[in-house]
Amino acid sequence: MLSTRYVSGAPNWLDVGAPDIDAAASFYAALFGWHFTPAGPGAGGYGFFRLTEQTVAGGMPITPEQGPPSWNVYFQVPDAGATAKTVEQAGGRVLVPPMDVMGEGTMAVFADRAGATFGVWQPGRVKGLDVAGGLGALCWVELHTADVPASAAFYHKVFGWEIEGVPWPGGDTYTTVNPADGGPDTMFGGLVATADDPTGAQGGADAHWLPYFSVADTDAVATRAGDEGGGVRLPPTDVPDVGRIARLTDPYGARFAVLKPAPRQG
Repeated sequence: MLSTRYVSGAPNWLDVGAPDIDAAASFYAALFGWHFTPAGPGAGGYGFFRLTEQTVAGGMPITPEQGPPSWNVYFQVPDAGATAKTVEQAGGRVLVPPMDVMGEGTMAVFADRAGATFGVWQPGRVKGLDVAGGLGALCWVELHTADVPASAAFYHKVFGWEIEGVPWPGGDTYTTVNPADGGPDTMFGGLVATADDPTGAQGGADAHWLPYFSVADTDAVATRAGDEGGGVRLPPTDVPDVGRIARLTDPYGARFAVLKPAPRQG
């Protein structure tokens, strides 16, 4: 699972774009207890979701021209400019070139070979999220893509990720990723074939990154999401040795998931 011991190649930020960020903030407050704090003048409406005064995510208003509402995952890099060149060499595209963010760090947004959007954050004054892995915070990220081996090769070239297939109930295999030389203890995400999802979820064939947030009660959060105008893509489901998950959307269609982790053995 994730922690704030950020290393190169690991997720260190995420944000959501919505046409009405205040309404989106009310939705996520009902689910996770977050409150939204605008970043101030000059930030274009960008702000921070906080839990007990610690930043757990970012958020911003978007227009239809900027794309559909979505959650965006960012990975730590030492040099955003060099990463942009590597993305292009690996067959991806640069959607937002590296840009300084008021001295807080440098960000860029890319699309991988399959079209999945992701970002990078080169830390400046801001290293990353204040909280990761705990209740109400990001705990896992998952790429849904048509061709897992091709995507694994792309991200290995861009970030140096180590890729491993682990047994899944029913005889399937789940592909996990961790930073270079990090080993299983630094595992932070997985790659799932859209046509062969081990959980049986139906979420569309487009490639996308899906963030998971840790919760104490998956069923209660899924019910609340529906009550608040969101949607349920995968009802609460037990995954052996992992926990109870549900895949949801906010009222604007941005996809995310929640997980009540299984108790650790031993």
